[in-house]
Amino acid sequence: MVKSHGPTIKDDAQYQTLREKGMSKEKAARIANSDRQTTGKRGGKAGKYEDWTKEELYDKAKEVGIEGRSKMDKKELIHALRNH
Repeated sequence: MVKSHGPTIKDDAQYQTLREKGMSKEKAARIANSDRQTTGKRGGKAGKYEDWTKEELYDKAKEVGIEGRSKMDKKELIHALRNH
């Protein structure tokens, strides 16, 4: 039986599955709350993180709330963004 995660989670089953796979609460909620009909259509427009400047990576890390970003180098920022 799927547990209700409250009104802020649109797809409780998907959220629970993602959490069981080890995703953070934030990332699982972001995915479970996405509109599946438009998500696939939006993707693929951003370049690879390796092509971004360190400043761009820092700004993205700030936007998604990654802590400790000011002490990270470019490689660490990429890793943090991919695993947040």
